[in-house]
Amino acid sequence: MSDRDESGAPEGAVHRWFLSGVRGLIQVVLSQAANIPLFVLAVVSFALIPIGVGVFLLPPVMLALRALANQQRAWGAEWSDVTIPVPYRPEPASANPFRRLGWLLGDPATWRDVLWSLLNAPVGLLLGLLPAALVVYGVEGVIVAPLLAEITDYGWGPFWTLQDWGLVGIVGSIIGGLALTAIGLLTGPRILRAHALFNRSLLAPTRGALEQRVQRLTETRSETVDASAAELRRIERDLHDGAQARLVALSMNIGLAGELMKHDPEAAQKLLVEAREASGTALTELRDLVRGIHPPVLAERGLDGGVRALALSLPLPVDVEIDLPGRPVAPVESAAYFAVAEILANVAKHSGANRAWIDIHHANGALKMIVGDDGLGGADLAAGTGMRGIERRLGAFDGTMVVTSPRGGPTVVTMEIPCALSSPRTLPSSGMD
Repeated sequence: MSDRDESGAPEGAVHRWFLSGVRGLIQVVLSQAANIPLFVLAVVSFALIPIGVGVFLLPPVMLALRALANQQRAWGAEWSDVTIPVPYRPEPASANPFRRLGWLLGDPATWRDVLWSLLNAPVGLLLGLLPAALVVYGVEGVIVAPLLAEITDYGWGPFWTLQDWGLVGIVGSIIGGLALTAIGLLTGPRILRAHALFNRSLLAPTRGALEQRVQRLTETRSETVDASAAELRRIERDLHDGAQARLVALSMNIGLAGELMKHDPEAAQKLLVEAREASGTALTELRDLVRGIHPPVLAERGLDGGVRALALSLPLPVDVEIDLPGRPVAPVESAAYFAVAEILANVAKHSGANRAWIDIHHANGALKMIVGDDGLGGADLAAGTGMRGIERRLGAFDGTMVVTSPRGGPTVVTMEIPCALSSPRTLPSSGMD
């Protein structure tokens, strides 16, 4: 098969230009049909906040604008290999409209989205039309000029005549048309990429936000190192005071029983019974220790099965809704499991709830876990070491936790961990046949 089409342009260039042209036209439609109306609605919503209408109107408008911006982020990565990180702060779990309004107004990304919706209207129109316009205008110069020559008797036919200076204009039109066509074919993807870079300049996190994130990652790394050191000390202490001591006593009892076997078989028999009991106790303690590091149910059944097993162990009904098409990597899965386990332990001990619920799903590149109960409320993230431990555990993976717990309840804990999921066909092995 030839790698060139009838116009002499490389077939790959024509294909790339076609994709760029179609995608550019999609950007044109969205810049006019979506950006402009959403910008107008956003401005109107801001203006109506003092009279109360904007409190309820602004959140859905901004969420729609964020959905449009997220679509641009996805297209930038897919079409032009331009990655645009998502800068939005975690959404509060509370349905209180004033809390949601404060969340939106306090997020710098909200204002950048509004600015982008205004500027993208002309920029998207220009850059979206440019790839197709260059080629279409160039082809027009190549095809229309000879037709005009026939009609206006410029001498165009089997032989050229130089009787009329119009021939110079015709040739110039054809050459210019070919040049524009070539430029359009070659620069279409670059123009599309320029639009993605423009989007990134407004939709990516600001330098200040990046610096805050780096500072947070530095703090969470330090906290994680301290927590890991404390965990290692706990494991060492548990081994030393528990299983290790029992195994030493077991060894001594077996040795003493061997010496007494000839002279006092009954005493030796009692020592062997004690040794068997001590070995069982030591084995139980080792299993508990391993379960505290990485529960077997998590390795065998994944986060879905592990969380469902936790829910069944609670002394109250727990509604579980889990939708995970794959599994996170093992460290993230373990962190998520222990975070949910700690929250459920708090529900059982302190909430006074009659019912609890768990919702776990994966969306927008993040594992989202919501644990709630209908108890007395009043949970405070700053007051309990358990919740602070969860926050540190999630922070090691750039995760977040938001606690909403008014007096009288309900309590809702929303946790997010940025991560990808493995394909169901490549789930980690449980280590069992």
